[in-house]
Amino acid sequence: HQRKGYGRFLIDFSYELSKKEEKVGSPEKPMSDLGQQAYKPYWTSTIVDFLLNQSNEGSMSIMEMSKLTSIMAEDIIFTLNMLGLLKYINGVYFIAAERNLLEKLAKKHPVKNPRVDPSKLHWTPYLTDIKRDKFSIHSKKPSIEEENKRGNGGF
Repeated sequence: HQRKGYGRFLIDFSYELSKKEEKVGSPEKPMSDLGQQAYKPYWTSTIVDFLLNQSNEGSMSIMEMSKLTSIMAEDIIFTLNMLGLLKYINGVYFIAAERNLLEKLAKKHPVKNPRVDPSKLHWTPYLTDIKRDKFSIHSKKPSIEEENKRGNGGF
């Protein structure tokens, strides 16, 4: 039963559960060579697909990407860097991903089946104290844009 995509399916399943829990997830570190062979292609295809489908949004922070994909920010940074999409200019990191480049990357790193259909996933997570849970997306610091939208009046 090898080479049928079941490992990728389980990785996708774990990230979909993380989305339901409103948490970010990551494999145990340090990763084995086999773990890297499984996770790197998943992150690559998922992030490229995400950027391709979000490309009309304009700007987006790594933390916002992390919240929407449930992939830990450090894994997103690693993947963007590996793809050559992370740029550093004047002390600021940004994602340089034009649509034509993303389309080429999507052909090179396609999202493969089988995939988890989130609409078919019926599961209620165990709730914990969000402020103490370092993996909760609600415990993450907001982006500068989110803070500006709220104003200076506090939370």
